[in-house]
Amino acid sequence: MTMPSAVRRKGWSRKQKRLAVIVGLGVVLAIAAALVLTALRDQIVFFYSPSEIQSRGVEPGHPIRLGGLVKDGTWVRAGQDNTFVVTDGGTEITARYSGILPDLFREGQGVVAEGSVGPDGIFTATNVLAKHDENYVPKEVVEALKAQGEWRPEGTAQ
Repeated sequence: MTMPSAVRRKGWSRKQKRLAVIVGLGVVLAIAAALVLTALRDQIVFFYSPSEIQSRGVEPGHPIRLGGLVKDGTWVRAGQDNTFVVTDGGTEITARYSGILPDLFREGQGVVAEGSVGPDGIFTATNVLAKHDENYVPKEVVEALKAQGEWRPEGTAQ
């Protein structure tokens, strides 16, 4: 004697189990994404301008990217030790970098430096990225310079 199928099924059907697994995985993925985005909320930005670093009060030693223009007449090279000033037209930050700079690194050009601000307010770079062609300046740098009234497109008199 066999029992009717309605009485025999007291547990979940295959379809219900599959749905429960999919919902469970979706919840786990949502929690993981929320944790990652929370942990990276300040690092999602490509870089901070000198004005943003000053206004946000970035903690010394906190790794960030600094972007702006290398101020004319500020680059000092002593062997592999380099010191230069990064500006967005309003605020300036002195940066130090020990190593060989990219071939395209020049005064008056766009630069993004990775590193941290020290307790003395000087940015210590661990990596320096220079513009990659004649007309490239990061969009954020252009916007910051335009807001400060300092933007000069390439080829215009200074």
